[in-house]
Formats: sequence, structure tokens, C-alpha cells
Amino acid sequence: MGAFAAELELLIRARYPVIAVVTGEEVRALQLVAKTAERRQKRLYEWSCSTGIVPGGTSIQARKPLNPATRDPLVALDAVLELVEPALFVFKDLHPFLSRSNPSVVRRLREISIHLKSGPKSIILISPELDLPTELQKDVAVLHLPLPDTEELAELLDGIIESVGSRTDICIDLDSTGRARLLQAALGLSLNEAENVFAKIIVQDGRLDASDVNAVFAEKSQLVRRSGLLEYYQHPEHFSQVGGLDLLKDWLAKRSTAFTPEAHAFGLPVPRGILLLGVQGCGKSLCAKAVSTMWQLPLLRLDMGRMFAALVGSSEENIRRAINVAESIAPAVLWIDEIDKAFSGSQAGGSTDGGTGARVLGTFLTWLAEKRSPVFVVATANDISHLPPELLRKGRLDEIFFVDLPSFVERTEILRVHLARRSRNPELFDIHALAGESEGFSGAELEEAINSALFDAFHGNSELSNDHILNALRETVPLARTMDEQIRRLRHWADGRARRASIPHCPPLPFSDLPSPDPSA
Repeated sequence: MGAFAAELELLIRARYPVIAVVTGEEVRALQLVAKTAERRQKRLYEWSCSTGIVPGGTSIQARKPLNPATRDPLVALDAVLELVEPALFVFKDLHPFLSRSNPSVVRRLREISIHLKSGPKSIILISPELDLPTELQKDVAVLHLPLPDTEELAELLDGIIESVGSRTDICIDLDSTGRARLLQAALGLSLNEAENVFAKIIVQDGRLDASDVNAVFAEKSQLVRRSGLLEYYQHPEHFSQVGGLDLLKDWLAKRSTAFTPEAHAFGLPVPRGILLLGVQGCGKSLCAKAVSTMWQLPLLRLDMGRMFAALVGSSEENIRRAINVAESIAPAVLWIDEIDKAFSGSQAGGSTDGGTGARVLGTFLTWLAEKRSPVFVVATANDISHLPPELLRKGRLDEIFFVDLPSFVERTEILRVHLARRSRNPELFDIHALAGESEGFSGAELEEAINSALFDAFHGNSELSNDHILNALRETVPLARTMDEQIRRLRHWADGRARRASIPHCPPLPFSDLPSPDPSA
């Protein structure tokens, strides 16, 4: 926040006549302007279309317009010229009047901006959005008020704790670690939103501790739902439910604390993202969900299908808005499923979609390369032929991991996970026999085989047995057989170009050597 305040004061000292502050936090912006006015020894006045011009800091109950006629923006702008003392004039929500339907207001502001350059007065426009007309674009300096940082949130949290400190019915149980986790979770909220969620937590259960991180995430989910462009995932998945992929798990575990202040002080960069490339049904999407659980960050899903709109230019604006929403609640995990399908037409030279796909891809790739916000991207893909080469270069994503069909050891882990999830004791099954029978099966196919075996057992009015699962496996034709050529091509491409997500326990069995499916199936 110090950088924003310094920039605002610098513009005022340099006698910039009109400064626009884009933010939805009007009260917070006013406080910063008031502090700047105090340091520069200038009077502060506020304007809105409901009150006209009033002295800054006046309570809403005591506000009486100096002149009721100044509710009209044209009259208010004239009043700015009449006051000769050094002052800052804050105009709140003037943006609806700065349109071609109000040319007189636009013209008057432009004339006044020329006059103010030689005097000790400045106009500051505060609004949640700003679409300046062409006439004013050269005369207005634009600043975007960043969301509260950890220090501001810590100050807010301390104030709340102090205000309830004498209450015996409220328990505050926050050590340094729990406090850091709670503040990190609140990053991306406005001060008002953070205050509301902290108060809600205290009122709801009479305590505040590190476990309330999920309540903060729930508040962030409301921001995502209001945008309509991203999905907020409530995710019960954990890496304990993911069999195999040990190398990927280890890579992610080493970066689980990379968003903390200690990591920043140590000099660690914020992880940018990964691309999970591999065979369908081998757990890529499940890993994306489990990352957010491991790192205790909210999970957002970006559906590229929602980005493409009928109006020219709307698709690019949609992707920019989605990125802004993701950054506004960072740190977060942004999951983009099957990114190869989303950008499959981007290399067609605009022949199929008028170049919309290429422009959306360009906007997205630029953000990946330039982003500074702690948004960790997890993209999944099945077909490397549809991936644009620009996405694969270093600097946009940290790593490309290849997720292959599970090995024998990994299949035993996957079978144990799915049996346990269905309230069956894995020790009562011959897991090694099942893993040996399922050579070439993906994790999704193993899960479906267990589901099919459960149906057979239930229909036969018996308990699930090893034979039920073996029969289900023998009746299944794995994807490794039906898509033999595609998987071979994918493996060949990944060799030397991508990191393996799993420890190669043994060489993969050639698909031509896989057992033939049961003819009676």
C-alpha cells in the first residue's frame, strides 16, 4: 500500500489536475486521500450526486451541502474553480456522467484540467470502473488501488481481536502459524469483506482459530460466483486418495509453503504452474483438485467454453475478466481442464473463428508470462498435437509432467484407495492378483471395474469378492488397447520433453503384448 500512497502523492505534488482511482473500496481510498491531503497541508472536499460538495471527513448524519446546487456535476466543477485555497476535490462515482450522453460534463472537466495545472488544486475521481472518453484520455492519470496486503489485514485482525478481548464468551486461539495461515487465506478480499468474514466466524461459533481458513475460502467463493466466469470447487480430494504419481507429489510438496512470507524472505519465487500431459483417466484432474487441498488454497476452474462469446471482442474481454477475478482472490489454484481442446483452433490462422481463438490464446499466454500475482495454474491435456508451442516454453509454466498408465505398484495403490473409499478392507482382497490382471488399465478404468463388480455382487445378493473384480477386469477393454497408436505417439513425444510424474518401477508392457479381451464379453 505504501507504493500506491507514494504514487498518489507524487502525482499531486507534480500538479496532475485530474487523477482517477479505480477501486470498489471507496472508504479505504478516501482514507488514503485524506492522509495525503493532511501531509500536503491541503483542504479536502468530497462530492457525490446525492450530497453535492461537502468538507471531507464529514459524517453522513452531519452532511449539509455548501450549496445544494452542486449536486449537479457541472455546478460542482464550477465550484472547484471558485475555491482558491490549496485543496483536493474527491468526486465519487462521476463515471456515469463521463459519457457521450453528457458532452457538457466531459468538456467542462477538460477545460478545468487545463486551468488546474498551474494551481495547488487537484480533482480525484474515485469509482469502481472507469471508461474514459477519448477527449479525456490524455488529461487523466489513472491509478488502480490494490487490494489490502498482509500488513493491512493484520492491522484489521488486531483491531477485531482487541475489540472482543474482554468478552469471556469468545475464544481467540491463534498462534503465529495459525495467524499467518488466516491472513494468507484472507488475501484477495477487500477490507470490508475481510472484516465481515472475521466477524461472521466469531459470531457463528464464538471462536477464531487457524481452522477457520475454510470459512474465509467460502467468502471468496461468493466473489467467484458473482463473476459468472469461473467455478469455485469445494474439493474433498486429497493426495492420499491419489495412487502413484510419487514424483509429482514430491515436486508439489516441496512448493507447499512457497506462498508464505518466510518463503518470500528466503528469496523463493512464487510457483507459476504446471501442465499435466498424459493418458486419459490417469488422475490429471484429480491431481489439480488435490493440489489446492495440499496447499490449503481455493480452487478455481476456468472453463474456456464460457470465454467464447458471440460478439466480436467479447471473448477477449471475458478472459481478461476471468483473470482479474482469479487475481483478486489470490493466492489460489486455477485449474484449466483439457486445455488442448480449448485452443485446438488457435493455430488455424483465424480461418474457422475469425481469429478469436488466437486472440484469446494470446491474451492468456501474455498473462502467463507477465503475471506477478500468486495464481498457480494447473492445466491438463490429452493430445499434444493440439497444444500451441508457445504454451510449452519455459517461463510461462514451471514444468510439464507426463502422467503415464499406472505401473504394477501404482495399480495396487489405486485399487486399495478405491476399495477403502467403498468401505471395503483392502487386506481381504488379493490386490497383487488384481493388479497383475489389470496391466494397461488407467486409474479411471480400475475404479469403474470396482464399481461394476459392486453392481454384480449386489445383484447376486452377495458380498464383494476378488472374483467379482477379476471378472469385471476381464470384461473391460482398456483404452491402452483401443488407442494404442495415440498413446505410443504421446509417450514418444514426452520422452525427453516432459518430466515423469511417476517413478518408473519397470518398463511399460508393450500394448501388443497385452492379453486379448475375453471373446464372450
